[in-house]
Amino acid sequence: MLRNCNDSNIFLKCTRAACGHTSRSSQKFKRSYRIDNRHNEVLPLLIRGTQSSGQFNPHYQELAALLKSCAALLAINSGKALHGYVVKHGDLSCLSVSKALLNVYAKCGASDDCKTLFGQMCYQDPVIWNIVLSGFSASRKYNGEVMKVFHEMRVVGKAKPTSVTIAIVLPVCARIGDLDMGKSVHAYVMKSGLETDLLVGNALISMYAKSGLVSYDAYNVFENIADKDAISWNAIIAGCSENRLIKKAYELFRWMLKGPVDLNYVTIATILPICASLDNSVYWSGREIHCYVLRRSELAADVSVCNALVSFYLLVGQIEKAESLFQRMKSRDLVSWNAIIAGYASNGEWLKALDLFHKLLSLQTMGPDSVTILSILPSCAHLKLLHVGRNIHGYVLRHPMLYESTAVGNAIVSLYVKCDKIEDALETFLMMSRRDLISWNTMLVAFSGICYSTKFLNLLNELLREGMIPDHITILTIIQFCSGVCRVEKVKETHSYAIKAGFLLDDIGNAILDAYAKCGNMDYAFKIFQSLSQKKNLATSNSMISAYVNCGSHDDAQMILNSMSETDLISWNLMVQAYAENGCPAEAINLFNELQAQGMKPDAMTIMSLLPVSAQISSVHLLRQCHGYVVRAFLPDVYLTGALLDMYAKCGAILYAYKLFQSSLHKDLVMFTAMIGGFAMHGMGEEALRIFSHMLELGIKPDNVIITAVLSACSHAGLVNEGLKIFHTIEEVYGVKPTMEQYACVVDLLGRGHLFDIEADNIGNYVVMSNLYASEARWDGVMEVRQLMRIRDLKKPAGCSWIEVERRTNRFIAGDLSHPQRSIIYSTLSILDQQTKEPV
Repeated sequence: MLRNCNDSNIFLKCTRAACGHTSRSSQKFKRSYRIDNRHNEVLPLLIRGTQSSGQFNPHYQELAALLKSCAALLAINSGKALHGYVVKHGDLSCLSVSKALLNVYAKCGASDDCKTLFGQMCYQDPVIWNIVLSGFSASRKYNGEVMKVFHEMRVVGKAKPTSVTIAIVLPVCARIGDLDMGKSVHAYVMKSGLETDLLVGNALISMYAKSGLVSYDAYNVFENIADKDAISWNAIIAGCSENRLIKKAYELFRWMLKGPVDLNYVTIATILPICASLDNSVYWSGREIHCYVLRRSELAADVSVCNALVSFYLLVGQIEKAESLFQRMKSRDLVSWNAIIAGYASNGEWLKALDLFHKLLSLQTMGPDSVTILSILPSCAHLKLLHVGRNIHGYVLRHPMLYESTAVGNAIVSLYVKCDKIEDALETFLMMSRRDLISWNTMLVAFSGICYSTKFLNLLNELLREGMIPDHITILTIIQFCSGVCRVEKVKETHSYAIKAGFLLDDIGNAILDAYAKCGNMDYAFKIFQSLSQKKNLATSNSMISAYVNCGSHDDAQMILNSMSETDLISWNLMVQAYAENGCPAEAINLFNELQAQGMKPDAMTIMSLLPVSAQISSVHLLRQCHGYVVRAFLPDVYLTGALLDMYAKCGAILYAYKLFQSSLHKDLVMFTAMIGGFAMHGMGEEALRIFSHMLELGIKPDNVIITAVLSACSHAGLVNEGLKIFHTIEEVYGVKPTMEQYACVVDLLGRGHLFDIEADNIGNYVVMSNLYASEARWDGVMEVRQLMRIRDLKKPAGCSWIEVERRTNRFIAGDLSHPQRSIIYSTLSILDQQTKEPV
């Protein structure tokens, strides 16, 4: 009831103001219309008045104002209702009313109605033509109509273009990429004497800048403008920024500051991202701009300026300043929320981004748009919060504007791919109403694994059938797939296509080189390397080194390194890895020292490559040096910490390994696997089980690797019942299928009294059985196994152990008497053996 009274009051107020009963009606109506800004409520009531009230008789100025609101609100039905009223009362002959009505049809995209009405009006008035051009230019769909109308206006000569006409047409030329048309309009401007017009000059600057011709054409137009305004400066600064002439844009901004033109909100919004992208000294310029804004209340209160400042601080990593500014904003729009959410995501503050997203959802005044969704989905993917991602997907499905967005669809597909939900990704992909090449590339990446080879090929064929043209991302994905399945003939096909399509760029050339190497065709890989000699760069040489490293040819890799005129840390890391993995510890250490002598700082990958050397030579000293460097250089890498832990265990320093495990704040599956493996290696089964139980309590899901490590620990410690209990629950509780290694652990654990019927030529099986018999003191069984080994001519590799004394590694091989201090060693061992046999 109250709502009906309010509607009636609004209607009465407006009809009284609209009807010509008092001399002040027109002024009052227009004043209330502009100030109250309640067109969404008032307009439908007034339209009802035109249909029902006989007393409703607005002045032509009020009709024009009503039609203007219809255009602003894109209220085409209301506009048509007013059109009927105008025709009925004969007001169409009034030029202001007919122009306003034409504007409604133009702005609402009603092209047929617009053309019909346009054909009934005076052709000589350029304002009418500009209305039509302005309406059509608002939508990309009518780019052709804009150019057609302008052609009739200029060439046919039905009306003379004005500066407003030029300012409408030039952005369309830039939008459709028709530079020739833009230059033609510029030529017309020069002939017609409009070159000195500020509006035209500013439009020309923007057109040339958006067409990529900022350094000469746009700048020349800018310099020829005698009285530049803020729009002129903003256009040239934005043009330089958009064309990646960042330093030039900043120089122009400094030049602007020296002149009489004041900065406006567009200038601030344009220059702040430029400040964020330059070095640290320019960051302080951003702070100065912030101070400038605070001294001008009209700028400080502008939402777009505050949004730009929030984005600036987030871009330079000043999250707290951005948060403080966002919280102090008196009014926020969706851009404000998008800026802070995207900023949190780009700075790795994934949880904060999600928290703000949920707060945005709780608002009644606004909701997420496509930019919001694109900003928040990477947070879900990074945190593996699949349930949150599914909820967002549901929100998208309930909002057609979001559902129809190809970019949003691509982001959802990418989310499912990153969460290893390939079938969900495919289902989303197939449901998309419009797919672009990014959509196809995302699914191809998802199917590029070996287990999806058939689906990958089917999808690739479908892509080509739909007429999509592969880009360099598609080619790289195909190359990755071919190298993964080791299909050298497919690599050759892709190589051929890349050459024909002109895609043999540096990254694709390097990928093809790497693919040939992974498929075992080093001759082709080297030919690619030689063919890229003119375009050879660090990445190319590093790809060749990597290829040789992966196939074990460290001498060839060293040859490539020696031939390089310039190297980087990747080059050296690859060589350290090559020597470490091929049993050349001394060479690996020498390279490590040499790269530091050349002024390079080892990174996490360098240390990861060197760590196996410490285990090879059983050097706790080298391991501690590496650990010390990791701490000093602040390399908080969880994989590196896990590798250090593993190496301490392999070098016999299990207490150091456990201390490192305990001190690590972020323990993941890698860390737990390394610690359990270390305890297993040292026969500390109960400790391994305790660590495994702690991991399960934390909610970390085990994989086959860690389960194998636990079973091995039980085997070494003789914990039969515990080991069997874990083995029997592998598939039921942990959701993974037992592997051959796990079955072998159980066999070792049980110690059954019979030989293996399978793999009778595997020396490892005999060694396991021999050890099992020995552990039970069944020496007859040990002799039987060893006799079988002799009959079948199976030889166990000689046992080897080593120890580091005073930074020198001493190796001991079974049956080898070559150690220079063997007399002292054997004498000491004999004494120790006697002492152990003496009664306590």
